[in-house]
Amino acid sequence: MRYMKVVWEHDLQDEPIALYSECDDAGWEVRKVEVFRDGRLGHASRLEARGGSLLGELPSPSVAEIAAHREFRPSAITQADFEKVWAAAHEDASVAE
Repeated sequence: MRYMKVVWEHDLQDEPIALYSECDDAGWEVRKVEVFRDGRLGHASRLEARGGSLLGELPSPSVAEIAAHREFRPSAITQADFEKVWAAAHEDASVAE
């Protein structure tokens, strides 16, 4: 598995400003958390989706490929870092329900 955070710099009000992904060895997203400008968190996995978040329809590009687009700032993160964000997204979803 590989884990990444991508900060997306844009002015779109309804799109996430940060994305956290857990990808398998072939690059397919297994779990994802999206952070929105208003602080809302969406999440998706192969079993569930909340807050409008969905897993990618294609394998995720590498950090280097994403970095080639200047509006994106990707970085590799640890599994522990991803798990913290994943737990927060689930906590956020339970509060909203």
